[in-house]
Amino acid sequence: MPPQAQPNLWVNMIPIAAVFVIFYFFLIRPQQKQMKEHQRMLDSAQKGDRILTTGGLYGTIVGLKGTDLEVRFAENVKLTLARSGVAKVLSSEAAPAEKAQPSLS
Repeated sequence: MPPQAQPNLWVNMIPIAAVFVIFYFFLIRPQQKQMKEHQRMLDSAQKGDRILTTGGLYGTIVGLKGTDLEVRFAENVKLTLARSGVAKVLSSEAAPAEKAQPSLS
């Protein structure tokens, strides 16, 4: 009986490479897109914007200082917060005026 030929090493590597490609397109790439979008949101934050912090506090930006924000959480309560501590920019000063007018649809 002749010995069976073993498959080429590259043939064995194809399934492993396919798994890496799948992980990249379904896990890594969407996470990178989400991180870029979050960074874009943080960079566009302006004075007067309402924010939600990663700690769950709601506040309004009253000043910008490089990588930090001065945020008012209540009357006479202002804190300096790193931009990375912002989970979400909720609205700007112009947005409440739009919400005040009911739509006719």
